[in-house]
Amino acid sequence: MLGFRCASGVVGFVRQKDVAYQEEHVPKGTSCIWVIVVSYTVDFHQFQSECGYKRDNCFVIFPSQPPHVYGHSMYPVIDSDNDSEDGRGGGFAKNLKAVTMSSSYLPATTESLNQAQEAKIPSEAISILYRILENPSSSAEALRIKEKAISNLADLLREENRAEELRSLLTQLRPFFSLIPKAKTAKIVRSIIDAVAKIPNTSDLQISLCKEMVQWTRTEKRTFLRQRVEARLASLLMESKEYPEALALLSSLIKEVRRLDDKLLLVDIELLESKLHFSLRNLPKAKAALTAARTAANAIYVPPDQQGTIDLQSGILHAEEKDYKTAYSYFYEAFEGFNALEDPRAVYSLKYMLLCKIMVSQADDVAGILSSTKVGLQYQGPEVDAMKAVAHAHAQRSLRLFETALRDFKAQLEEDPIVHRHLSSLYDTLLEQNLCRLIEPFSRVEIAHIAELIELPVDHVEKKLSQMILDKKFAGTLDQGAGCLIIFDDPKTDAIYPATLETISNIGKVVDSLYVRSAKIMA
Repeated sequence: MLGFRCASGVVGFVRQKDVAYQEEHVPKGTSCIWVIVVSYTVDFHQFQSECGYKRDNCFVIFPSQPPHVYGHSMYPVIDSDNDSEDGRGGGFAKNLKAVTMSSSYLPATTESLNQAQEAKIPSEAISILYRILENPSSSAEALRIKEKAISNLADLLREENRAEELRSLLTQLRPFFSLIPKAKTAKIVRSIIDAVAKIPNTSDLQISLCKEMVQWTRTEKRTFLRQRVEARLASLLMESKEYPEALALLSSLIKEVRRLDDKLLLVDIELLESKLHFSLRNLPKAKAALTAARTAANAIYVPPDQQGTIDLQSGILHAEEKDYKTAYSYFYEAFEGFNALEDPRAVYSLKYMLLCKIMVSQADDVAGILSSTKVGLQYQGPEVDAMKAVAHAHAQRSLRLFETALRDFKAQLEEDPIVHRHLSSLYDTLLEQNLCRLIEPFSRVEIAHIAELIELPVDHVEKKLSQMILDKKFAGTLDQGAGCLIIFDDPKTDAIYPATLETISNIGKVVDSLYVRSAKIMA
């Protein structure tokens, strides 16, 4: 029988024949009952009467720690001393009594919380908090204390990088969620998911955790929480480059949220959709989703951090269209908002501001922006140092300095997809400017000599020169047999030709006018 709960607190016992575990751990021929003890105050006589316990050997499983570790730290006790007069086996009773005494729950009071805070080591505090949560009381004060215990426990597990236990905690708390309002449940679930997100290298765990919670919220019909967990799941899938699955999830979620007219959530989802389409290089759909997010945001009060996210995404899309001046203004607005909130994204907004200045050939302004009192020393770090190095290379028009910056700040430049995309364009521009400056004094020059001057491989230089000729950046041709570049003088256009074309165009207009007049007279 599964799912059985008796008054003593024992839950879920099955006969040996139903347990696959028996083959490895239970001696053959033993008639036993598998019991999971979830309350640490088990009255054995009550258990015997309610569960039909007989004189047969009893195979008992109970936690060595509180029940959050089911399946990990559980150990069996097989009673071989079953010849006692009371018919329940002295060995079993002795073991059960020991567990009952050492693992009793704590009262859900402020004193218990203080006891956890005063614990010298985190593991001791975690154990105390688990024991508080095991208290069966469901009074208003007990529930309030348990909520604080959950918050403290999540923080401790996060600090200890125990992501799996955070995941197990959510499963363990499901009975507790039925005792508190749905809004508080949503807050606790989201806070625990956020705690897991702060632990490094847990992307896969976060995705599986969100999928579990989505399934649970569907079963429990908690629509409000499910929609927010699904939005979080779509964001995680996008970060993991699972674009088709993320897009399918967002498409269905947007339709549902629009019907409910939850504009605050709709802004988040539309922003997420814009980022997703931008990652897929679908700029028109990214702009359309951003416009939809702005439209929804205009109808409600938008929190400052969300407004900063909208401005940041607007700047990214304008920069993608090479409208760097408009992008700079959006990045500046985003920086102002994030800076006031002390949000870590402020440094990225500043980074993109500096990028826009570099892209419009105003690299000299970078030093002025960084020396302002608002920025000062607050945002000094590798992100800002990387942009300073790029600005210096651009001001010097030095490819060598540019490549040095890319090499020294690889994580900040090449691994940032937004910066990398624009710096690739900037590198091509710098290369073309340097090549034009080097070939200007020559009418015929060896490609190897140009490559030596610019400190780049010959094949790289040859490929770039051929591209520039095709793009009509200069007039010339490549003599690949001799390995030379032949530069032609720019053909000078005689001024008489444009004047002649203009005269012929004006005569054509006069003739057309006379034709219209003659047609009217004849009519």
